[in-house]
Amino acid sequence: MAAHTFRGLLMIWLSLLLALCLQVMPLPDAWLVWRPDWLGLILVYWCVVAPQRAGVFYGFVLGLLLDLIEGSPLGQNALVFSLLAYLALLLYQRMRAYALVQQAVMVFILLGIVQLVEQWLRTIFGPFSINLAFLLSALIGAVLWPWFFTLLQAVRRRLSII
Repeated sequence: MAAHTFRGLLMIWLSLLLALCLQVMPLPDAWLVWRPDWLGLILVYWCVVAPQRAGVFYGFVLGLLLDLIEGSPLGQNALVFSLLAYLALLLYQRMRAYALVQQAVMVFILLGIVQLVEQWLRTIFGPFSINLAFLLSALIGAVLWPWFFTLLQAVRRRLSII
């Protein structure tokens, strides 16, 4: 049983670190608005699938790592991803009962709320103007959710983890 638990935790952390790498991958400025919130998608997935293992602490640690990598004010992303994990944990039982399309709508709402909080924090910490373009990453994440969820479920079952 300990090996099964270790493999599960290893899978969670490896997928989250891969998402962190995708999150900070350099892109041209014009394409940045189109990048999905990879870290948010993976965090929501693990909070829905394994709420007893992934939670607010994971969001906090990954947010701190993202703060350090991006050079943003320390704790800004930690607060945002902790909030995302908390909201996903509040809704995980409902999301499990929903079809993939309904889950995608919930993911859009969750990512949209988190993006709104992030934009609000950016205006507090410096000269930054809010426009609605930040919702594009939430929309793209919601569009990717059914494919993304199915892919991770297949990998998880193939490796018989969690």
